[in-house]
Amino acid sequence: MPLLTVANLRTSFHTRNGIYRAVDGVDFTLDRGETLGIVGESGSGKSVTCLTLMGLIPQPPGRVESGSALFDGLDLLHCTPAQARAIRGKRISMIFQDPMTSLNPYLRIGDQLIEPLLIHEKISQTDARRRGLAMLESVGVNDAARRFDAYPHEFSGGMRQRVMIAMALITKPELLIADEPTTALDVTVQAQILELIKSMQHQLGMAVIFITHDLGVVSGLCDRVQVMYAGRVVESTDTRTLFHAPRHPYTQALQRSIPALQPKGGELFTIPGLPPDVSRLPPGCAFAPRCPQAADRCLTGETVLTELTPGHRQSCLRVQAGEI
Repeated sequence: MPLLTVANLRTSFHTRNGIYRAVDGVDFTLDRGETLGIVGESGSGKSVTCLTLMGLIPQPPGRVESGSALFDGLDLLHCTPAQARAIRGKRISMIFQDPMTSLNPYLRIGDQLIEPLLIHEKISQTDARRRGLAMLESVGVNDAARRFDAYPHEFSGGMRQRVMIAMALITKPELLIADEPTTALDVTVQAQILELIKSMQHQLGMAVIFITHDLGVVSGLCDRVQVMYAGRVVESTDTRTLFHAPRHPYTQALQRSIPALQPKGGELFTIPGLPPDVSRLPPGCAFAPRCPQAADRCLTGETVLTELTPGHRQSCLRVQAGEI
């Protein structure tokens, strides 16, 4: 039985300018110990998907329109506030996108780090401090005893991100959601953070949902990958297949955008145009206006995520018709 099963998830934001369908019918499963990558451009619905699972969508203007998210048998979208609080921060943890703003500047690092222990495990301040120091050391924060009582502004960006990881892992969760945890970091620190997440996952045996806009990052980290565009999943398969045999034109374009794959000295590839306004999606395939392989059927036909081969689903109408 999967640890997490998400079905027909739809989340919208109701504003004066219209209804923004940020997540529009997302489905996926996640097994224990597995790593699932969710990739796509900014605004594709990656973060909103996971914030919905965590119950962190502001309501209003946000609204969960439909769907279910069964975590070990409990529907996260329809459970009571008490049930959600018992799971959030204990069995499911999240590393937020920006380490610069995710920590409270008025509180010491140690107080923020051990708060999940004090809330969920009801242990003493002394025991919580001991476990907090051990966790700081395990994520690579040097001189943990001294840094425990420091404030966030005394840490570099990389060290703050390590503290965020320590906060997420201190309760030994079954599921970790990492929302672009390396976006604001330089390449060297990025590699260290990714290796740290892999190491802690191996130690704890937890499942991971890794959100990123960089396909290169997921290549050595994830077991399966979901590609999102305009609030929908357009391709879903295992990582090896995604890199060696991508079928959806959007996935192919994302791969061409990886800087390391560009010819030396050549012009970097960029996907033409901009992502669509999800409050006014055109009929047919949302990617069609930017797709070099689009045909008439793409402008009017209804896109459905279809399994081409076992475990490989994609929504391109021309691929499903055998035209490309």
